[in-house]
Amino acid sequence: MKNLLVIGGGTGIGLGAAEYFLQQGYRVVIAGRRESVLADAVSSLQAEDDSLPVWGRTVDVADRTSVVELVRWATEKMGQIDVVVNAAGVNIKNRTMLDMQPEQWDHILAINATGVYNVLWAVLPQMRSRQDGLFINISSIAGKRAANLAGIAYCGSKFAATGLGTAVGLEEAHRGIRITNVYPGEVETPLLDQRPAPVSEERRRTMLQPSDIASVLYSIAELPARAHVPELVIKPTVQDYA
Repeated sequence: MKNLLVIGGGTGIGLGAAEYFLQQGYRVVIAGRRESVLADAVSSLQAEDDSLPVWGRTVDVADRTSVVELVRWATEKMGQIDVVVNAAGVNIKNRTMLDMQPEQWDHILAINATGVYNVLWAVLPQMRSRQDGLFINISSIAGKRAANLAGIAYCGSKFAATGLGTAVGLEEAHRGIRITNVYPGEVETPLLDQRPAPVSEERRRTMLQPSDIASVLYSIAELPARAHVPELVIKPTVQDYA
């Protein structure tokens, strides 16, 4: 039985990944900022079988000490961490350089970029000792192509996470550690609530669902150790990629 740690696992893509991997026989720890959301997520995952090996714990990814404690706790629960899905991410409604405040920039970079570094830094030592492990970084198409809709802070943070994942992947490959950057297009998740304008139900119906992403992540995780997917773009059919 393999073990999965999902950062940002209480909702959206992270919760979708937790559910899918759990169904395939993984032990799962989900982590996020809000204890009540995590408790609800664990209950929903255990709705049909409360003995399923899934646990939840709060974490502030911008706080390195908090991340280290999470990794220690998750390792005790599961024995080791085989796969990490980093799906934590935030955005704001006032997304332009003109409208946003410097502290909002700091907040978004701390979670979307430094948070990725903190998780990598905390988990990599045990993967190095085994010469094996997979880290899947949920970036965004906005981390490959800047877009007004995403905003300057989100684009900047996702470009930083993209560069970080690629560079660390190059460093760690000879130790048997694989890092994959995944760039989703529009996905129907709670992050849509932070759009500057409300998203219509018609628009939502054209978007990817978290389960669509989850099935791809599982396929990556189940590849043999000799196979590495450095990056992958997945978007709705109707969304332009330019």
